[in-house]
Parts: sequence; C-alpha cells; structure tokens
Amino acid sequence: MPLQLTQSFYNSNIKNNQIMKKILIPISMLFVVGISHAQSTLNLSTSENYVYSKTYLTDPTGSTPKSVETIQYFDGLGRPKQIVNIKASPLSKDVVTHIVYDSFGRQTLDYLPVPQTGTQNGAIYTTPLANATQPGIYGSEKIYSEKILENSPLDRVQQQIQVGNDWSTKPVKFDYDANAPADYVRKYKTTTTWVEGRTETSVELLQYFLPNQLYKNTVTDEDGNKTIEFKNGEGQTLLVRKVLSASENLDTYYVYNEYNQLACVIPPLASAPTVEPTTVENLYYQYRYDGRNRLVEKKLPGKGWEYMVYDKADRLIMNQDAKLKQQSKWLITKYDQFGRIAYTGIIQGGSRDSMQSQAGNLVITESRSASGFTKNGMQIYYSNGYFLDIETVLSVNYYDTYPQGTPSFTPTLPGYTVLTQDAQNSNISTKSLPVASYVKNIEDDNWTKNYTWYDTKGRAVATHSINHLGGYTKTESELDFSGVPQKIDTYHLRKQGETGIVVKERFNYDHQNRLVQHYHKVDDRLEVLLAENQYNELSQLKNKKVGNDLQSIDYAYNIRGWMTHINKDQMSLADLGGKLFSYRIKYNEKEGITNPGGLQFTGKDVTLKYNGNIAEVDWRSVEVLGTNPPSNPKRYGYSYDKLNRLLAGYYQNPNNPYSKENLESLSYDLNGNITNLFRTSVVENGSTTATQIDDLTYLYTGGGNKVTNITDASQNGTGYEGGGQSITYDLNGNMENMADKGISEIKYNYLNLPNILKLSRNGNEYVSLITKYRADGTKLSKVNNTVITGFIGNTSTKTTSDYLDGFQYMKFENTTPVVTPPGGGGSSSGMFSETSRAMEITAFSVEADNTNLNTLAVKTPDLQFFPTAEGYYDYQKNQYIYQYKDHLGNVRVSFGRNSTGVLEITDANDYYPFGMNHLKTGNAYFGAGKYQNYKYNGKELQETGMYDYGARFYMPDIGRWGVVDPLAEKMTRHSPYNYAFNNPIRFIDPDGRQGTDWVRQTANGASTWTYDPNVQTVAQAEAAGYQDVTAVSASATISRESTLGMGGYSYSLNSDGSVTNNSDGSGINNTFVTGAGTTINAPSGTFMSEQKLDLTEKWANSSNFFAKFSYGIANNAYVTAQMFDGGLMERPEWSNPLGGNYGNLDGTPNYQQADALVNTVATAAPYARGAKAVNSLMPEGLSVLSRFGPATGTRGVINNTLNRGVDYVNGTVGKGMITRPVVTGAVNAAKPDSPIRNWLHKNVGYRPQFN
Repeated sequence: MPLQLTQSFYNSNIKNNQIMKKILIPISMLFVVGISHAQSTLNLSTSENYVYSKTYLTDPTGSTPKSVETIQYFDGLGRPKQIVNIKASPLSKDVVTHIVYDSFGRQTLDYLPVPQTGTQNGAIYTTPLANATQPGIYGSEKIYSEKILENSPLDRVQQQIQVGNDWSTKPVKFDYDANAPADYVRKYKTTTTWVEGRTETSVELLQYFLPNQLYKNTVTDEDGNKTIEFKNGEGQTLLVRKVLSASENLDTYYVYNEYNQLACVIPPLASAPTVEPTTVENLYYQYRYDGRNRLVEKKLPGKGWEYMVYDKADRLIMNQDAKLKQQSKWLITKYDQFGRIAYTGIIQGGSRDSMQSQAGNLVITESRSASGFTKNGMQIYYSNGYFLDIETVLSVNYYDTYPQGTPSFTPTLPGYTVLTQDAQNSNISTKSLPVASYVKNIEDDNWTKNYTWYDTKGRAVATHSINHLGGYTKTESELDFSGVPQKIDTYHLRKQGETGIVVKERFNYDHQNRLVQHYHKVDDRLEVLLAENQYNELSQLKNKKVGNDLQSIDYAYNIRGWMTHINKDQMSLADLGGKLFSYRIKYNEKEGITNPGGLQFTGKDVTLKYNGNIAEVDWRSVEVLGTNPPSNPKRYGYSYDKLNRLLAGYYQNPNNPYSKENLESLSYDLNGNITNLFRTSVVENGSTTATQIDDLTYLYTGGGNKVTNITDASQNGTGYEGGGQSITYDLNGNMENMADKGISEIKYNYLNLPNILKLSRNGNEYVSLITKYRADGTKLSKVNNTVITGFIGNTSTKTTSDYLDGFQYMKFENTTPVVTPPGGGGSSSGMFSETSRAMEITAFSVEADNTNLNTLAVKTPDLQFFPTAEGYYDYQKNQYIYQYKDHLGNVRVSFGRNSTGVLEITDANDYYPFGMNHLKTGNAYFGAGKYQNYKYNGKELQETGMYDYGARFYMPDIGRWGVVDPLAEKMTRHSPYNYAFNNPIRFIDPDGRQGTDWVRQTANGASTWTYDPNVQTVAQAEAAGYQDVTAVSASATISRESTLGMGGYSYSLNSDGSVTNNSDGSGINNTFVTGAGTTINAPSGTFMSEQKLDLTEKWANSSNFFAKFSYGIANNAYVTAQMFDGGLMERPEWSNPLGGNYGNLDGTPNYQQADALVNTVATAAPYARGAKAVNSLMPEGLSVLSRFGPATGTRGVINNTLNRGVDYVNGTVGKGMITRPVVTGAVNAAKPDSPIRNWLHKNVGYRPQFN
C-alpha cells in the first residue's frame, strides 16, 4: 500500500464541557513537529461532535506538504449530519455534504456535495447548500435524490427519484405483491439421479403456480420499462420477466433440483410450454454437482459440456472443455504449499470421474526446487510430484525469491532502495511477494519472462519483461511519499541487435494530486507537453489542452454526472472556432426527427429518455483543414424497445434529415439475436432516396443462438456481402467459417482465440492469417501471407506484425506496385487490396502521403507506433497523434503536427450505430500496421472486417460476435453472441466479456453486500426484495487505508461471486464483517472458472502485488476525480452505466470504509494519480490512464482507454498469480475465514505480517 500518514481527532462535546481525544501515529519525531505546526490553521467547531482526519499526500516535514483533510460532524444520536472536505476543490475551497433525516430517523434525501465560496478551515457550515445555486456548481437543479417509503414498519421503497429537475417527475417505481392467476408462472419438476458421482437432472413442466404462492416484485424504470421477479419462500428467484409489450413477455426461469442446486436456466427463447430435446441442447444452461456440492459439469447454450476436477482441499485442479475432451486433454493448475498458483499446463487424461478419483483424496501441492525439471525448453524450478506426466507447461509463477537466471537490476531513478530477497538476514524482504512469472507461447515453445522489483515499503517500482523474441520492456517509477509516480521511464527493445527505444514521462499535480500536466519524451527528441488539465469545482475535467495547446478540448456534464458536450460553445461557430470536433449527447432532449417514415420503421420512434439511454447525438467535425463543415450538425436519433434494445438509428444529413441515409433498423428474437437488419448508405447517382445496402435476414438452425445463414434481400455488395452461404461452428461454439466473406476456415487454440484463418477475395486473392498468442491470451504476432493471381502474374506478399507490450511492429516482404482504391470517404495510396464491402479496406492500404512529415532517421526498424495517453506516437514519422473520441471511445478525429509545426488531420470517422464505418461520409484512412486501424471502441480492424477485442472478434456489419461469451452464464437472458446487450449506444464490451452484480444495502449507517447473479440494476435488486439498496455493481472494492502497514484492508467482490482478500490473495467464502462494520455475504461454494476477465477487471481483481498496488493508486485517484462523495453517501446511480459519479477504473463502485476516517477524496487523492500508476506498469498503455480526462463520468471512454494497456499488469508482472503471505504463529496460520482472523479484521483492523 502507498505509505500515508493519517492523523485523527475525535471530539465529544456536551454543551461547553469539551472532551477531546487525540490519536496520532507518528512516523518519526520529525513528523510530529510538522503535524503540530499544521494543526494551527484548524478551526474545528468545539460545540459539535466530530471526527477529524488528515492524510498526508507528501512528506509532512516539507515546507508546504499536501494533505487531504476531512471532518465529519455528528448529531446527538451519533448520526453523521455534515461532512466537510477542507480545501478539497480545485480552487482550494471546502466541499460539504449535507445529511438530513426524516421524523423517523430515515435518510430519505441524499444531497450532492456542494463546493463552498471559500474555506472555514474545518468549521461546521450553518448554510451548506447556499452556494449550490451558482451557475458553475448546480445552478437551479434539484440537488438531492429522494426515496418515497411505504407507510409500514418495513420501510420498503415505493419510489426512487433521482437528482435533477427533469427527473422530479420520472421516478423509479417499486411494487410488492404475490403472484396472481394472470401471471402464469410455470412450475417445473426436476428428477435428479446420480451418475458417475454427480447429479443428472431432467426437467419437465408440471403445472403453473397457484395464486399467492410466490413473492412478486415489480420495478418500473424512469421510462416505464417493467421488470417483474418471482421468488419462492426460500428466497430463490424462479422467474425474471421483462415486459416487452402488453401481449409479450421475455421470461427467464431458474430451475432448482431436489438438493436446492441450480440445475438449469431457461432463457426467454426456450420458455415454451413444450420442451424439445434440441431446445434443451441449444438453449438451456445446465449444471451438475458432485456429492460435496461442487460444480463438476456444466453446459452453456451452443457449447459442449465442460468438466471440472477438484483436489481434497476443494481447489480447482483440472478443467476441460468439449474440444479438449475430444483430444483427451485437461488444463491443470498446480499450487504451492500456501495455495498460490505455482504453474499451469496441459496433461493427457481420462474421463472426469476417473480424474476426480485420482485427485479427490489428495491435497496436491508442489514446492520450489533448486533443480526442478525441464519442459518445453524451460527449466521449471518446482517439484512435479503429482500428475507428473505433464505434456505442456503453460505458465510458471515464482514467489519469495527470484529464480535462477533473473537479470540484475540497479535503480537509475532516485529515492529508493530495492527490497532484498534475503529473509534470513533482513527484517523486510520479498518473502510472500510474487517476483517473477513465465508465460509460454501457445503455438511454439518460446516464453515471456516477467520480473518485478519492490522498494523497502513493498511498492513495486520496476519491472523487466523479456519477450519471446529475446528483447525486453523495462519500466522504472519514481514514487513520492504517498506512492504517486512522479516519473516513469520505459525501455523497450524488440530483439537483440537493435537499438531500442526509451520513453520518459513526468507528471505535475495540484494540491489534491489531480493531474495537471503530463510530459512525454521519446529517445533524444524534444519533450512534449502531452496534456494539461483543468477541473471544475466538482473535480470534473472541464478542459484539456493536448500537444502543447494544439487543441483545447472542453467538456460539460449534466446534474447526473453524465457527459453532455465536447466543445459545446464551438458547435454553432462556422469553423468550430479552430477546433476539429464538437459533440453533444442528448438523453432527455430531442431536436431531430421522430421517424423518417416508412413501414419498416413503424413503432420505432425517437423519444426522450430518462433511464440513461441516449435519444440523440449531434456532431460537427473538420474533415479537411480549411474547409468548414456544414453549419447544421450531423445527427443520429435512436429508438429503443422496452428492453432497452436499439431498434433503429436514424442518421440525419445536415442538409436533408429525412433522406434516410446511413441508418440501421433491427428486429430481434426473444433471446436478443438479430433477426433482421436494414441498412442504407447515402443518396447518390441522382436518386432522391438513400441507397439500400443491406436487408439481412438471419437464420438460426435448431432454434438456438448460432446464426447459420444470412441472406441479403438488397443484393448490394456493400455493407454485408450477402450470399446466404452456410456458417458452421465447432464444439465450443466458435464460428469455423463464413463463406459470404470468403472465409473458408478458422481454427482456434485452447483459449478459443483464432490462430489460423484462411480467406479468398475478388476471385484471385488468397490470404492466410497466422496469429500467435501467449498462454494468458495476449496476442504476440500476426503473419499475413497473401497470394494474388493474375495481377502482373502471381504475386506473393508476407506481412508480419508484432505486438510487444503496446509497441506495434510491421514488416512487408515482396510488396507490389501502387494501386489506387475506388470511392469511399477517405483516401489511400501504396499497396492496396479491398473489397469495397462493409468499409473493409484491408490492412494492405495505407494513408495518403504527407510531404511535410519529419524525416529523422528511424533507429528501430519496423516499429510503427505505440499508444500514449492522448492517442499514439507514430515512430516512423516522429509524430504525436492526438484523438477526439466520443462517449464510447470511438475514434472520431485523429490529428497531429507535421515537421513544420502545422496542424494536420490524419483520420476522421463516422460510424453506424453498431460500429461499421460510414461508406461515404467522414474521411477515414486505413493502413497496414497503422494506428488508423484502431477505430470503433478503439479496437483494431482486421483484414476480415472484424474488430479484435482481445477475447473475441466482433463483426460490426452484422452486429454479432463469432464466439460464445466466456461469461455467457452471467447474462442468461441474452444471447451469448449479441453485442453490448444490443444497445451499442449506451454500452461497450471492453474485451468481449461481461459480468454480474453485487447488491449494496445501507441502513442505520451500516452496509451489507450480497452477491446475486440475477440482479444487474438497483431496480432489479429492489424488485428482488432487497431493502435500502444504494448500489448494484458487477464488482467492487471494499477497503480501508493503512498507516505504517497497519489498520488497512482491502476486499475485492468479484463478478463471479467470489471474494478476494487483497492483503494476501486468499479467497473468502463465508459471511464476514469488515473493521467498519460492513457485512459481506460471500456465497459459499463459489468457484473461479477459467474465464478471462475484462482487462480493467483483471487489473482490479489481480492478486499480483504490483497490479494491486498500481490499481489501488490509479483507482483511488479516479474515484476522486469524478465528484466528492464524502465517503458515506454513495448513491444508486450505478444502475446507469453512463452515470454513477463514483466508480473504480473497471467501471464499478469503490467504497472506502467510514472508520478509515478518510472520505473518498482522502482515500488516495484525486484523479491524476492513475495516470502515473498505469504508466508505471505498462509500456503497452504507456500513459493510457490520463486519457480519462475526456469523460470522467462516462464508463465507455474509461474502459476503452484502459483496454490497450492494463492487461500488461497481469501479463507481464504475473498474470493470475495468487499471493498469500508466508505466515508464522497461531494467528497467521489460521485460515482467512477463521474466527480469529475475522475477529482481528473487525476489532483490530489489520492483518499482522511476519518475515
């Protein structure tokens, strides 16, 4: 944890008789002097009860130390009534949270924090809301949310009214009832037998539940969309019903067997009275358990069965999917004596029950060995005592001491000493810390080796990653007193014999550690001021100057904290006032057309939205310098159904809004599979109507989710190619071919990532794509072998792209003469091959030549570019590329300076709602190995027209994935192939995976967290019977700051329902109470699957020390950047993905415990810390985090920003490692969930550490 000094005062006052208790934990006597001096400026209200806390951000012995000061005032009943964040605003003014109660002592009104006109140095405010009406604060908006409670002792919420005038008449409504005859809730009967030591359950529809047998809870959101949930007397959710219309519902049933185990989930498409065998096979989620209540077999829709094997300690030792079963192979995980993952691999094996018989009576552990064994060209310094016939070792993790062959490291930055590994002769050492990890390539026996070094405070300060080519990426960070990186140096070399590259970054902060300036330097070239930030009094980013003021970008937000404008004032100016892009997001506003007219758009009107959906977006962008864009903005209006699925996106040409250009209209089945997609291009060739390019019909054979045929009635080759040819899938539900696109074969590795793809185009072009991955799923390289026949004879080309920690290389061999591409909004030159379909200009085309670019000699061959916090650095041209992005992270305009310092535009994009580039608008460029290929959601466009999201490949022309969602069972109502819940205007899918939610309840000042896989929103939680719900989140971090390594804790509530103690990486599977009195109901028997998490979620949930440390810094900073919360009043706005004022980097809420005496602002200081934290650990992102600036309240931008780099944390520093300290003594030997440890957590607040 970052070292911080926290000082606390407790004051209890009865009239004028003051009793004050002061607690001070000094780091040294020198600190006491500085602290005493700092106290002299306080003006605490001695007539009030209060708790004062001061956390130092910089060395308190300095002349002007930075600190975060918070005071909480309490009423006579001990309830908080006001929280003052002293001088916390960007202008050093107090920020005050007002707390009130009704006559029954209930907190029914939640006020937003209010920046004041100055500071009172801690004194209580008699009129804390007076300044709220200022235009720069909240103006005339309603600044409190309201709960309407029923008149009963149950105090159940009947209405929830959000902040803001426009939401005053748009409450979320809650109704509580019992099932009625008209509900027709089906009653399923299960018959469970035991086969091979596990359950096997058959399901049949017995009858309907009689009236008044079930609890019925209904939630109606701000737009009138209803969700109804039915539960039995045991609290089990049996049915979640989404009301689509007066005559149609979408029902998801949860069926439990005789042992109260979830046996199957029946999604809406399968909720028919008659259950056909093919329906069960293609649509049901099925689960089987062994006699110890462990999940041992499961089947997801469209996939084969998956199998799991556990050892005697209930640890998942082996797992197998349908394709591995076909090969008689298992993935195996081996642990060391402390439960940490030692190494993973693949073994040959038999059936599940036979493997379980071998492992079930053993506690399988391996220990460090001086000699070890050799496998796949790597010396493994562990024993191999169980299942020793390991076929392949995939990854190895080392703890405590560095393995043989570790490179030497000598600090070059000042201010720290590297932690020794000698635990015998040193009081502090690397004992218990992860120090190295090795990850093998899947396709060959080359490895990536990752090493981490720590300072004497246990903070990761340096990393060294040796890549599979023999090169390296090294990082070193200079950390300040509280652990905030001040400088980051990155050294990268692709392979031996090359010169390499050095990237240096430094950062300046304000008094609350909000990032103010970010400097960037490459090699010996001039340092650049990459970004300079300004914040409003709510700590939201209001302006960012990029590229030494090359562009000044303004941001605006509404009362809910949702981003509403980029460069608002410039929208009406003819030339945009010298800016390149202006953008407006309208939620509950509309200026464009309601419906363009036509039968295919009946019932698909654009209406105002209050639940977070977006009604319209406007934009104007400069596509060619010197040419003003049309004075009227381009516009999209959006229509949704009652399930928040996008029905249509109506593009409105600035000159002819009813032309029906560039629109998409869709229909869905009950599972959310697209059944029809209608798409147009522009008006051209003298026509008066837009050209229809797609009228797609999707065929789903067998009633499942796998599309097997797509026909195009438009017979237009642009958009989707059409053809109606068959699509087949493998046993894991992966698409094997797509003849319509010329894809004849796709082969996948064991992670379901495509490593071989073959396609043909234009009748004379044949392409083979070979991709290499690491065992952690990181893409390392792609080789494009292309043969073109009949084009100046037969021509063969080979293009090799290397992806090394964010540094992207490309090498051409056997290039061909220049060909000019036809049509399109952009231009290209150089070797080219394109289909003119779906804007699928392939990675052979490159951007137009620029004669004024810097022609300095390039030192590192083939290096094309790498990401920065504000875009990319084009290494070939020595050019910083900056980017405007919208709320989803889509690249809209890319720009930079040429060598003469003149502004130039290098890319401009417009997108259809589901992500396809406009064919005839914008000025888009595409290039092999170029940053211009990173477009929609910031992902890289492939030769196939698909976008690579990391876990899966997305097809924007048909709005689907080609692979089952690895987290499909977390969203059983949705098809595992749909994209972003069919609402790509509001949601993004950061890397092809998603999660489920934890419910937070707060009553009488105490919080309770409960995992419920059937709840995704506050409305659903309250419909499910949860009381006093204040938040619902896919995952969350519950933490308390430590001082001198004591008194702190951190728990990760993971998206699969598991709980991780971040102090040691251990899992907790029972109910426990934190030191602040927060109850966490961790479900017992939760199992970590072999799923891969969202990149930010992997960062957040990683048990790797470096990852935890850096995420903590970055995350806590980002929490504060959004808005001051006061630490006690987290509001339930997380039901809205664009809202939620207070969140973690991975898009989930962060809750700092009240007894830490430090509110959200104090937790780790504001926004900017994150920029350095990410930089310190990932060359892949380099300074990706400071890109948060454009939309601190918009999760899409945040997630997209992190995608490129965060995975470096786990990939380079030890992906998936579980760290548990070496423990001695009775206390430390106790299990994480033992009574003694829980007592310590609750009553002492810290976990002792011994060396």
